[in-house]
Amino acid sequence: MVSLPPSLQKQVSVMSMNLSAKLDELQRGDRQLETTVALCEIRTQLQELTKSVESCQSEVSEVKRDMVAIKHELDTVQQVKEEIEELREYVDRLEEHSHRRKLRLLEQGLTLFLSYAILAAVLGMLQFGYNTGVINAPEVNIENFMKDVYKDRYGEDISDDYVKRLYSVAVSIFAIGGMLGGFSGGIIANRFGRKGGLLLNNVLGIVGGCLMGFTKMAHSYEMLFFGRFIIGVNCGLNTSLVPMYISEIAPLNLRGGLGTVNQLAVTVGLLVSQVLGIEQILGTDEGWPVLLLLAICPAILQLLLLPVCPESPRYLLITKQWEEEARKALRRLRASNQVEEDIEEMRAEERAQQAESRISMTELICSPTLRAPLIIGVVMQLSQQLSGINAVFYYSTNLYTSSGLTEESAKFATIGIGSIMVVMTLVSIPLMDRTGRRTLHLYGLGGMFIFSIFITISFLIKEFFGYVQEMIDWMSYLSVVSTLFFVVFFAVGPGSIPWMITAELFSQGPRPAAMSIAVLVNWIANFVVGIGFPSMKTSLENYTFLPFSAFLAIFWIFTYKQVPETKNKTFEEILALFRHGNDRSMLNCVNALEGHIPPAESAALMVAEEKPHPDSL
Repeated sequence: MVSLPPSLQKQVSVMSMNLSAKLDELQRGDRQLETTVALCEIRTQLQELTKSVESCQSEVSEVKRDMVAIKHELDTVQQVKEEIEELREYVDRLEEHSHRRKLRLLEQGLTLFLSYAILAAVLGMLQFGYNTGVINAPEVNIENFMKDVYKDRYGEDISDDYVKRLYSVAVSIFAIGGMLGGFSGGIIANRFGRKGGLLLNNVLGIVGGCLMGFTKMAHSYEMLFFGRFIIGVNCGLNTSLVPMYISEIAPLNLRGGLGTVNQLAVTVGLLVSQVLGIEQILGTDEGWPVLLLLAICPAILQLLLLPVCPESPRYLLITKQWEEEARKALRRLRASNQVEEDIEEMRAEERAQQAESRISMTELICSPTLRAPLIIGVVMQLSQQLSGINAVFYYSTNLYTSSGLTEESAKFATIGIGSIMVVMTLVSIPLMDRTGRRTLHLYGLGGMFIFSIFITISFLIKEFFGYVQEMIDWMSYLSVVSTLFFVVFFAVGPGSIPWMITAELFSQGPRPAAMSIAVLVNWIANFVVGIGFPSMKTSLENYTFLPFSAFLAIFWIFTYKQVPETKNKTFEEILALFRHGNDRSMLNCVNALEGHIPPAESAALMVAEEKPHPDSL
């Protein structure tokens, strides 16, 4: 039962008292009031009381409606609470399912057909390594060829400075072609696919190799320039397409090790070019065209091997929406019919980047969410090229010669450096998924920084104590050891990690554009070092390596502060890391956790951070 409001109760009480007083006056007859007047007053009071009661009834009805509405809202709240509980239980089940799925992904192994596909793909990186080093060994032979062509054309001898400039064009135009190819990699990957782009790219490799190989026969050094440019475009596309393809076909737990195979192929290509370029084999006036022509071999071999391999399953499923073809590709690569975990992981990646699908380079640069991984990818590429490794290769022969070795022995020592790079890259393959990308990169940059200082010290010792034979011997030992360890630490981290981590930091949509930008930056830095190092060497003399030491220190600090660990993380988890952790403290927290939490528990924590939106359920 609803009680009357206090104001109405008071009004009724006052009226009741007034009526009682009037009735008492009528009964006592104390005053000479006429009965009619008193009754009129009583009637007026009763009418007012009736209005008040009606008003009270209206208020009571409103109160009842409010109570019904409140009860309805309480029922709705209770229903929402029950739905939230159900949603929480669903999320918990989803987290548990994702955790079990990731554990199953981490149990996948290296199959025979996957090994075949990796081998066929990395022939493109072997092409890159071979053509990077092949032009250096026959330098004198090529310059003699240019002198002969010039004299036959113009009837006069060419100046030494001019022939040096012509040779520098032959060297540097390769990097210009690499810039164009690297920048076009994303467009080619999206239009023709990863495998399709690699197959088409081999046409450029064959054309470029033939142009270089028949240069002497055509008696035209312009053909050499054009061939180097074409082969540069070919290698630029390879540096973009090959890491992308390998990262997309590799199992989660092997992605780092298989990504290191990229750098292994580069170092093998460099070593092969150094060995074949010695005078005893093809480093002669007659043999150097054959040396350049051999660039067609990796392209022809890849044309024979790669068609058997499947297209990237991620490209088929996420980009083309061809689920059945993606399943077929996965069954072949995994040598198993149980590929649902891979399909679910790709679907999760697709959901995570739907808003960024088919992103352009301009959109990638302007995206706040993708800006941090893009900066990391670019800086990682710079850490490879501005580390001074190319300067070591440029300077190693002179360094060993000045240390007391003969010119022939110095060339063999340079081949020894290439051999060490191959061996250390092999050593880093199992370490990549055991130690982690970030940790190895820090070790590599730190070691290179230390031994770059030692290289500078060896130069200074030669300058100030060159007249003391004992100091010369000690300096020779220090120079050789410092250079070798500089190369060792490069192979451990900066040599391979920048190629793979850019592909890991981005999901399927922005990955091609990101790879294009990162590879373009890599080639530009390569070109700048190649062009600028001779002038820097002339200006700084014994302090030539100090700028590289400064760069290494800066890159080490950046890696420590900003680069997250991507070991054993799915593409979805890496994307979530940057979406929820753009600030430095988040990345540092995750990096700290990596050293103390087992991979399984770390995976569970990462999944727990990524709560699905109710609409996606």
